Amino acid sequence: MLLWLSEYLVQYFSAFNVFSYLTFRAIVSTLTALGLSLYFGPKLIRYLQRMQIGQTVRDDGPESHLSKSGTPTMGGILILGAIIFSVLLWGDLTNRYVLTVLFVVTSFGIIGFVDDYRKVIRKDSKGLIARWKYFWQTVLGFGTAFFLYATAQQPQETALILPFVKDVLPQLGMLYILLTYFVIVGTSNAVNLTDGLDGLAIVPTIMVAGAFAVFAYVTGNVNFSAYLNIPHIPLTSELVVVCTAIVGAGLGFLWFNTYPAQVFMGDVGSLALGASLGVIAVLVRQELVLFIMGGVFVMETLSVILQVGSYKLRGQRIFRMAPIHHHYELKGWPEPRVIVRFWIISLVLVLVGLATLKLR
Repeated sequence: MLLWLSEYLVQYFSAFNVFSYLTFRAIVSTLTALGLSLYFGPKLIRYLQRMQIGQTVRDDGPESHLSKSGTPTMGGILILGAIIFSVLLWGDLTNRYVLTVLFVVTSFGIIGFVDDYRKVIRKDSKGLIARWKYFWQTVLGFGTAFFLYATAQQPQETALILPFVKDVLPQLGMLYILLTYFVIVGTSNAVNLTDGLDGLAIVPTIMVAGAFAVFAYVTGNVNFSAYLNIPHIPLTSELVVVCTAIVGAGLGFLWFNTYPAQVFMGDVGSLALGASLGVIAVLVRQELVLFIMGGVFVMETLSVILQVGSYKLRGQRIFRMAPIHHHYELKGWPEPRVIVRFWIISLVLVLVGLATLKLR
């Protein structure tokens, strides 16, 4: 929005040319999203408390979680609002990649909102019935995948980049659609499963989004992409503004979500944030690197799959409780210890993912 305005005003005052610099808009995008989160956070928390929109805690979970019952939830509205406003303000709204991410964030956020609304407002413990939740995720995932495949203008937009490997760039063809669907929907649900402790999901999300800002910048820059021997996709450079908006909004939310949390993001936040990371990974052609950098999300998801599979096949559980962060709580780890150690693991994995840029 301001980019359009600055392009008009620069003919009268050259200082407006600063808005054309991607690095400047990335910085102010972060600060805008952060400022909005910090400003509106207390107001949203008071509103949620007044409306008695609180978290319901499972009886079979760790006893330490019982004290969290009633803590305001649906705080993801704060994150999504800050991201969307910041991107609309500082992003290039003619860029179809930017519009795609905004669509995914908004649509998956609506699914999460409906689920949260049914749980905490209508007091329906089941929320949005699972089959309907996955149905709409599938519709949106495949819809986004088909759109990206149909509008691809360069071969590298649908090629698969292999981490730590150069000069190998296989074309996916129609498999691109299937891969895109699984990445978007899979990451959405993985972040949702991870969101079980104070700050556990938002910090890895911030780290991965920050790393993808680097990937988007170098992929969209012809000189850096040539130097690093990765495909050059010009449209990805504008995703830097989106990624930094996620970072800023995430940091602002963390201010209120850190242990002991004043507010939880709910499905409205976790489903949307996960889907946004998934679609950004697809757009910058780093789906496999997302698997590395989002290792905490992968670990949480696999623990649930293994637990359910083992119980159905053998009648025995592998973990004391799934997702795996609850397993460590039941082993006696204090919640802050679990959270910080998972953060450290996430940081290491993000650094490994960034190393794939050069180690090829």
